[in-house]
Amino acid sequence: MNKTPNICCIIPSLCIGGMERVMSELANYFADIRHAKTNLVLYGKKRDIMYPVSKNVNIHKPDFEFNDKYRKLCAIKTMTWLRKTINNISPDSILSFGEYWNSFVIIALYGCNLPIYVSDRSQPDKSLGKVHDLLRNVLYKKTAGIICQTTKALEISNRFSDKNKKYVIGNPIRKITDNNSIIRENIVISVGRLISSKNFDRLIDIFSNIYFQNWKLVIVGDDSNKESNFEKLHNLIRSKKLQDRVVLTGYRQDVDRLLLQSKIFAFTSSSEGFPNVIGEAMSAGLPVVAYDCTAGPSDMITNGENGYLIDMYDDISFSEKLKNLMQNDELRNKMGKKAREMINRFNLNNISEQFYNTILSETSCRNL
Repeated sequence: MNKTPNICCIIPSLCIGGMERVMSELANYFADIRHAKTNLVLYGKKRDIMYPVSKNVNIHKPDFEFNDKYRKLCAIKTMTWLRKTINNISPDSILSFGEYWNSFVIIALYGCNLPIYVSDRSQPDKSLGKVHDLLRNVLYKKTAGIICQTTKALEISNRFSDKNKKYVIGNPIRKITDNNSIIRENIVISVGRLISSKNFDRLIDIFSNIYFQNWKLVIVGDDSNKESNFEKLHNLIRSKKLQDRVVLTGYRQDVDRLLLQSKIFAFTSSSEGFPNVIGEAMSAGLPVVAYDCTAGPSDMITNGENGYLIDMYDDISFSEKLKNLMQNDELRNKMGKKAREMINRFNLNNISEQFYNTILSETSCRNL
């Protein structure tokens, strides 16, 4: 009789965020679908749980608060607690999320002879600062494996670690169901935080040069990272006299409905970790026109089949592809159908199963 796997998922918290959502979904899958003994360890300054966690998942949190006045002392105390807790759990495999936090986990468990799989959940070419970059370059070599979100992230990871195993596993994409009750309108939609790297100003410029009066551009998202771009974009729209053609919605809870109401998804971001919004747009049956940025769009979009990949800042090509889709109903519908079919490989069960098989592929691997 096979032994029930003992898995430990480690993350600072389950507050609102992309990696937190994915970790909660993985833990629930391991516990409820795979019936593994699943432990979720939260060790950050805040240990909030903002996502549903199965009753079959064992949750572990420190019984003390992290006091910033005694930052170093609390960090050492947390590291000691983490080491003791993980040793008591004695897992077959460990999955750790968080580019700034993975090194902390590796140091805390050094010498424990446990297989650790780490995954960074941000743009892969992002510098974490001299200290964190150095720690990552040294410590990641000592893990059982590195799980990258995209093929580009895998290529970049080879620069700082070429000895251990690496895997590419994308994020699970929510299925957006079209019950045919929502009528699609002539809308090009884009979704994202209103931060500079999303280049919404360029998207507005691109759209302003497309003279189809019966089409609208809808941008869904709000200010973030202390950038006040909502007002800047509003002023840009007004200066170009596009108030009737470009809409800034701000934060919306009904994004799924807006995607199903639209016909094309436009994405002008210059850097991503894994752009979930592209996947969700494809799940809603939208063809996507996107900058081929680092990283993610090329893992989901097959150029010319379910959308278009545009060289960075080639706004003439971006405009041409948008116009092509706006003018051609048959092409747009064909690409949208293909998008929905192709994105299904990122469904929750497929992605969770890939994680499960990866972190348990060599349970005898003891790197630390």
